This record gives sequence, structure tokens and C-alpha cells, in this order.
Amino acid sequence: MIGVPTGLPRRLLLGAALAPALTGLRAAAAQDATLDLAVGAPPSSVDPHFYTLTPNMALSAHLFDTLIRRDAQGRMIPGLAESWKRLDDSTWEFVLRRGVRFHNGEEFSARDVVYTLDRVPKVVNSPGSFAVYTKAITKVDVVDSHTLRFQTAGIYPLLPGDLSQVSIIWHGLGENPSTGDFNNGRNAIGTGPFRLVAFRSGDRVEMVRNDDYWGGKPAWARLNYRIIPNNGARVAALQAGDVGFIDNVPTSDRARLRGETRLRLSEITSLRSVYLRTDFRTESPYVSGPNGEPIRNPMTDIRVRRALSIAINRAGITERIMSGAATPTGQVMPEGTYGYVADIPVPSFDVDAAKKLLAEAGVGDGFTVTLLASNDRYINDAQVAQSIGQMWSRIGVKTNVETMPFAVVAQRGARQDTSISMGGWANSAGEPSAGLRGLFGTRDMQRGWGTVNNTGFSNADYDRVLGDALTTADDSAREKKFQEATRIAVREAAWIPLHIQKCTWGMKQGLVHTPRADEMTLAMDIRPA
Repeated sequence: MIGVPTGLPRRLLLGAALAPALTGLRAAAAQDATLDLAVGAPPSSVDPHFYTLTPNMALSAHLFDTLIRRDAQGRMIPGLAESWKRLDDSTWEFVLRRGVRFHNGEEFSARDVVYTLDRVPKVVNSPGSFAVYTKAITKVDVVDSHTLRFQTAGIYPLLPGDLSQVSIIWHGLGENPSTGDFNNGRNAIGTGPFRLVAFRSGDRVEMVRNDDYWGGKPAWARLNYRIIPNNGARVAALQAGDVGFIDNVPTSDRARLRGETRLRLSEITSLRSVYLRTDFRTESPYVSGPNGEPIRNPMTDIRVRRALSIAINRAGITERIMSGAATPTGQVMPEGTYGYVADIPVPSFDVDAAKKLLAEAGVGDGFTVTLLASNDRYINDAQVAQSIGQMWSRIGVKTNVETMPFAVVAQRGARQDTSISMGGWANSAGEPSAGLRGLFGTRDMQRGWGTVNNTGFSNADYDRVLGDALTTADDSAREKKFQEATRIAVREAAWIPLHIQKCTWGMKQGLVHTPRADEMTLAMDIRPA
């Protein structure tokens, strides 16, 4: 029998007796805890190969795993592959993790990787194909149940980074499993930390913890992953306690929320660049003369594209609309990252020079164009688009600004039903190859280039330099080639870069969050304090 010291106050004796019980209750509560979080941008599908879109990839990370994972700073770490190495100029060997099981109890093996890579380019109606990450593989050799060798057409040092973006699915889903059956849960069989309960498009995703997960178990037994695109409603849900965590805290609310003792903020400078894309086709659907008369698309002239760019006051947008939650940029990579080009300046703001360029291009009287933008995807996206429309009107370009849900914008982009549209690219791989291929590479789906290049931009010099970069083994030499390709894209005004976003999440007191530079909101990064 354990003796109890005498002479202690009764309240201390009671506290000592209750302490083990309270500790047990807290542990049980943690095991049974539910996390209600709200995101602003809706995932369009549970299918992990449907769309290279950050909200989709964030959702996929809860249900599926990749061979190689990324930490919060974008560095590669082991996932379903324990190790990987290059055997020669055209061969990579991956050793897979043993003892991993899918949600249905089936053991993970090399067969699932082969099945996944075969399925990726076959996804029907994909608005942004993951084939950009798999096309470099020319052959897969299965050495044994947990060892694979990938063959590439010559040196391809970026394969590990590419495969960090591809979620692995179970081989037993049949030939070309449908996206609809992922959404209804039938095909949503992954190895991830959570299991799907229900996907309610545009409303919420319900998940439960995978207690057999091979990695560290999340803190939450149940996850209600709510979609609340309206900024005010999302903040109000946090303040009311309806949710415990939100992403994309509006810039106008950050200072106020910092002052609320019941709440905390988590912040980071992201890897996302926001930009505009102009149509390069001779005939563009939403372009007309100053009085509405049909005209040839003036944006095929580089002087017009440059005029549109320097007519934008990026510093003003950053200060007045973004409240400092952005950094003006003239390229896709943030400062300090691999592939960033230090000598590319932020485009100057010069209304007079813009007017002069339009006159030199033969459209001194201006023209009319529609700018298409989302109103639920990027920070203050609709407000940014409206302000740009006003700026362009000052140089004689009458701009009709149309804002709508991102899902509609993406569909129109995929159909090439735009003349100018707003977009964003999150550099989740930590280097620029995917963005440079997907955004500006000449569209070639067989090659996996131009997967989101819906504008018609094509430049042989750019393709050649980028192709050289992708087959350069030395990291420093490869970075120089990426920088050269970026300079060509800037020189040709392939797009109109705007800014790099800064991200802020909000949560109730008692939670701790690890912010991710790739902007993804993951329940695995949230835990009780």
C-alpha cells in the first residue's frame, strides 16, 4: 500500500487523488476530439489526380499519401518511399515502405505505384493534369514487391520532386476509375491519416482518423472540413466558436483578430504567385474596339501586353487592397527560393509609358476587354481585379470585370473561353520546373507540357532552354537554366505577374499550428497546445 503524507491540507490531498483521473480524462478527450475547420477555397473533387489545384491537393493529403512528402518549408522527406537514389543517368530506384495498408486493409506495394502512374494521364476532363509530373517516366521496372526502378529519357534530376506531387491509389479500383466514384467515396481508398465519410461539394468533407496509419496519428478522431468561401462568414464562424480553425484570414480583419484574447493567428510568406494571363490567339472572344466593333486581338502585340503590365500599380494594390499581405513581383518565384532571378525587377508603374506603347501598337484609341477573375480563391481576388480594371481604364482600355466562383473560372479557362484571366500558382515542389512547364511550355499533353497553358503562348527558345534545364543534373547549373527560361518568359511578356501572397490562419486559443509555405491547410498540422 502506498502511504499518503500526513499534515497536508485536505484540498491538496484531494488534488493529488484526482490528478491521475483528470489526466486520464484529458487523454481520452484528446483521443475522441473533433476538429471543425473552415477553408475558403472549395476543393472540386476527392479524386487526387483530377486537378493540380492547391485546395484539391490539400484535401488529398488527408486521404492519400505520396511517395515523397514535403515538410512545411517545402523540403522533401520520406513518404511511402523510404529512400530513393539515382543509379545512372536514366534510372532512379525507389525503395517502398513496408507494413503500410490502405483503408480497406490491403497492403501497399509496388503494384499500386505502377497502377497510379498508368492512371494519371487518363483522367477524363481534367482541367489541370498531373501528367506534368509523370511524363518524364518512360518505363517502370518492378524489382520486387517494394522496390521500383524508373527509367527516364536521359538525365532527369527532378523526378523525386515530381513524384512528391502524385498521390498513390489502390490498384484494385479497376480500369480507369471514375472521378465520380472518388467523390461518392467508392474509390476514396488511400493510405492517408484520415478516411472519407462524406464529400458534400461546396459545403464540407467529413473524415475520421485512420487509426492504422503508418505515420504519426493526427490529434483528431473526427474532422469536419467545412467550405465557407465568404470571408465575413468564415471569420464569424471562428468568433462564434462554430469552427476552431480557419484559413485565409481577410486582410481587413487581421489586426482586429490579433487583439482578441480568445483567438490566435499563424502566418507565413507563401510560395504562391498571383498573375494575369492574356490570350495569344488572333481572334479572342472578349475583345473588341473602343466602341464594341470587332477587331483583331491587340494582345498578340508585345507592346500591348507590356502596356497592360506597367499600367498596374502593384505597390498600391499591396498597400491599399492587400493591407501588406503581399509582395509585388515580376516573376513566379519568391525572393530567396531556388530559381528566383535577382535582376528581374517589379514592373514599373507608368501610365504615360503605357499609353505610348498602345499608340505604337496602333491601338492608341484603346480597346475593350473582359477580365475574368475568381471571387473565392485568392486573397482579395475580386477587389484586386476590380482595381486593375480601373487602372486600365486610365490608359483607354475599357475593362469589363467579371468575378465568379473559381470552379466556373477554371472551367472557362479549360475551354479557352477567356481573353484575360486571373490565376495563381503555388510552388509546392520548392522549385520552378512544374510552373515553368505547365504555365508557359508549348502545350503538348503527350509530353506533359502546357497542362494549364490555355492562352496559346509558345516560344521555341523558351522550350529549348527549359528542356535543357530539366536534363541538367548539377543543381547550380540547372538553376541558371531555370533563370534563363524565366528571363525569356519575362522578355516575351508571357504573363503579367502581380504579387506573392502572404498567408494567415486563425484559430481558437488552445490550438497550435505549423504554417505551410505551400498554403495548404492540413488537420495534421493542427494540434492541442
